[in-house]
Amino acid sequence: ARGPSAFIPLGEIPQEGGESSLHQLLEAFVSAGRVDHVAMVMGLHPQYLSSFWKTQCLLLRMDGPLPYHKRHYIAIMAAARHRCSYLVGLHMREFLQTGGSPAWLQGLHCAPQKLRNLNEINKLLAHRPWLVTKEHIEALLRPGQDSWSLAELVQALVLLTHYHSLASFVFGCGIRPEGEQDVGSSCWAPSPHSNSSPASGDSVGGSGGTDAMQEVEVLMERMKLLQENQLEEDGVTQEEMATRFELEKTESLLVPSSDVLDPSLQSNIRCFLEDPEFGYKDFTRRGEQAPPTFRAQ
Repeated sequence: ARGPSAFIPLGEIPQEGGESSLHQLLEAFVSAGRVDHVAMVMGLHPQYLSSFWKTQCLLLRMDGPLPYHKRHYIAIMAAARHRCSYLVGLHMREFLQTGGSPAWLQGLHCAPQKLRNLNEINKLLAHRPWLVTKEHIEALLRPGQDSWSLAELVQALVLLTHYHSLASFVFGCGIRPEGEQDVGSSCWAPSPHSNSSPASGDSVGGSGGTDAMQEVEVLMERMKLLQENQLEEDGVTQEEMATRFELEKTESLLVPSSDVLDPSLQSNIRCFLEDPEFGYKDFTRRGEQAPPTFRAQ
């Protein structure tokens, strides 16, 4: 049987197993009305699952300045920045169940301007958080028709960073699409150099994992060649070798290519992205002046 994770055998996922794990899964069910694949995988670490679901409950279901449907829409925006179709699909359903307008799901351009104003800080927090400045905060709080209150903005920023992190958990654990999700959805981060469509639910444990392994092998081969060249060349410093390795690493698999609008990017993600080519860039390099950082308290 296919389990919730492409990496973990189904028999190792707690379902009716240990008392502690079962208790936490029941807690998750009571909290959300369902036990999704994320909770099932986290059940391997009951204490972590308990803390996670308490956080989820506080962010999404308890009293707060933001209406429930807007919280889920912000989660969609955050997950879309990392191309996490699992979380996008999950919160699209939650958005509709909490009274959200179906029209907003046609894309970010259909959402209210107030939510669209989060796009800039969303992409910075997702890819280059060190570039956030006080001006970004001031722009959102500036009085006007679409301004944010401080309480609303704090909750929105916590939601954004929470779902940026959760997307990494989904990718790292190989979380599979659930039964009610679109079969064509993929929980794998898109391969930077792949021209093929993302793995379907039936092949997520196969071609997706194979592509990742092939990319790692290519990177290792390049590293080996660099080491061999170092032995052959005279006068090559460690700094030069480090620079070459960083260049090879960047060109391989650790930084997405700018071609992010290829057919492999699902339409249910593409429509929530503005400035989709914006991605990770090295924070600082040896010999360069460190960029300014935004510090508060």
